Amino acid sequence: MKNSYPSIAAMCLFALITATSNAEDVQKSPPMPMKGMGMGMHHGMGGGMMSGMTEEQKDKHMSSMQEHMLKMHDLSNQILAEKDPAKKETLKKQQLQLMKAHHAEMMESHQQMPMK
Repeated sequence: MKNSYPSIAAMCLFALITATSNAEDVQKSPPMPMKGMGMGMHHGMGGGMMSGMTEEQKDKHMSSMQEHMLKMHDLSNQILAEKDPAKKETLKKQQLQLMKAHHAEMMESHQQMPMK
């Protein structure tokens, strides 16, 4: 038993050093590029979609995004909670229509943006 305490202490020290080393490696790795997908289009790089907007326009846009997210999350929660397969499928179709409408709206606003 007396020999096991130094072994356990050595293993704990080794685990701590390994964990610290791995944490440093993760912090040093470069961030993954967004490639214009999702929320990444709205901020960063200085010349994003919202750079030419007034504060009032930005607030309106962000409120619209928030409303869309809340609807999507609400539908996701309903889908996950639904036990009836037919009702679940109906909710999934409703969510898909909401996604398509949002995508079409984003594409339309993207095409209206002036090219730099």
